[in-house]
Amino acid sequence: MESYYVTTPIYYVNDEPHLGHIYTTIAADVLARYQRLAGRDVFFLTGVDEHGQKVQQAAEARGIAPIALADQVVERYRSLWPELHITNNDFIRTSSDRHKKGVQAMWKRLQDGGAIYKDFYEDWYCVPCESYWTETQLKDADCWDHKHCPDCRRSVEKVQEESYFFRLSDYQQRLIEHIKNNPDFIAPASRRNEVLSFVESGLNDLSVSRTTFSWGVPVPDDEGHVIYVWIDALTNYLSALGFPDQEIPAYWPADVHLIGKDILRFHAVYWPCMLMAANLPLPKRVFAHGWWTVEGEKMSKSRGNALRPAELLAQYDADVIRYFLLREVPFGQDGDFSFTALKQRYNSELANDVGNLLNRSLAMLQKYRGGVLAEAGEEHASDRALIADIEGMQRDVAAHLDHQAFHLALERIGVVVRHGNRYVEENAPWALARAGDDARLDTVLYHLVETLRLIAIALLPFMPTRMAAMLTQIHGGSLPQEISFASQGGWGVLKAGHQSEKPQPIFPRME
Repeated sequence: MESYYVTTPIYYVNDEPHLGHIYTTIAADVLARYQRLAGRDVFFLTGVDEHGQKVQQAAEARGIAPIALADQVVERYRSLWPELHITNNDFIRTSSDRHKKGVQAMWKRLQDGGAIYKDFYEDWYCVPCESYWTETQLKDADCWDHKHCPDCRRSVEKVQEESYFFRLSDYQQRLIEHIKNNPDFIAPASRRNEVLSFVESGLNDLSVSRTTFSWGVPVPDDEGHVIYVWIDALTNYLSALGFPDQEIPAYWPADVHLIGKDILRFHAVYWPCMLMAANLPLPKRVFAHGWWTVEGEKMSKSRGNALRPAELLAQYDADVIRYFLLREVPFGQDGDFSFTALKQRYNSELANDVGNLLNRSLAMLQKYRGGVLAEAGEEHASDRALIADIEGMQRDVAAHLDHQAFHLALERIGVVVRHGNRYVEENAPWALARAGDDARLDTVLYHLVETLRLIAIALLPFMPTRMAAMLTQIHGGSLPQEISFASQGGWGVLKAGHQSEKPQPIFPRME
């Protein structure tokens, strides 16, 4: 069975889950669910990043140990994901022994390969971003006068200490060639161009250890040094798979790392160079999505608009949140979360379109045939056009999800939903019933129910609970034992004599 490996970033434990976290994780879950339907052996990883100076500082500010802070926040993530119907295969913690083992093994591979050396570090460090900056970089970004981080615009601090360094500069040309030879390696295209420009401007060797704090993985054979938190964090993608016990673990390389654009440089520059130095395969794709505002304003605690998941789930069903986040904004671009927009999309696309097609189709099947499908008769042009549209939709959705174009996949499914509603109007089953045209009525009803079934399967990765309810109605009160594209994805699965239920509202209108 072909494998598929999708990851989210591991989320920092110095803050609670917010909209950005659930956005990435829902996107990864949709990919994982879709690939399972396609028959692939899927491994879906998420987890938490517990180490680093900023976590230690956050814990100290609360008067607790870093591991105690991590334990508190970890439980919030672990309890949240089932509420959002997330189906991750594993949840990695960087404080776990299996992960520490992987990080120290990665360090040894880099060191044994001559990619790490010891020297003295003196430059600027951003604690919130865990990024190093030279004076030249700060000046080039117009951040020198106030000594602010070019990424987050918060204060940087002068760091002077003995440090180990990673020979990042040695891999500059190899990385440029890899990016140019693999145009799908970094997405979207604007981020690829951004990374390429950064790398072509020159890479400096990277400080990869600290001695001024202790909350992290010790450097092997030199425990006065803590391994740089990004080497620690990035290695999670391997340690969760069993590295180093398996040198190249099953599922590696990752098919796609989903990340926020703020951590692109670490994933698209540092990570591939580390893997090159360790003589390990590079991930196939790194996709950096955009940021969300709320009602046109940047999310912040001071504004009170951070949109915590618990608040969202108190107002909306998880499937509605999943649909809206991936439908509203092209993945990769910034977006605005608007409650008005959510309501409009829900009512127009789900209640009016999907819900209407379900209710009227199953209601007519009940009214005219007692809920039982008859044999479809001779196909007309409108029947063949509907089938062709569905089959085209299935191919298009596969292509869109291969490129993480979630909004296009949902838009394409919506085309078929609207086609199905037009098909009802054009064929007018009520008129066929009045005219006594039983053969044509049976054919139209069959096409409507099969269309509903295939729409529900296409939407299943996005809205698993509501589509399971829709399929249950279509299948007469129970789901098939297996739902996959191989067993259920083709036209004509339902046979004469198939019993469906009376329709129940799947998407009642929002007032």
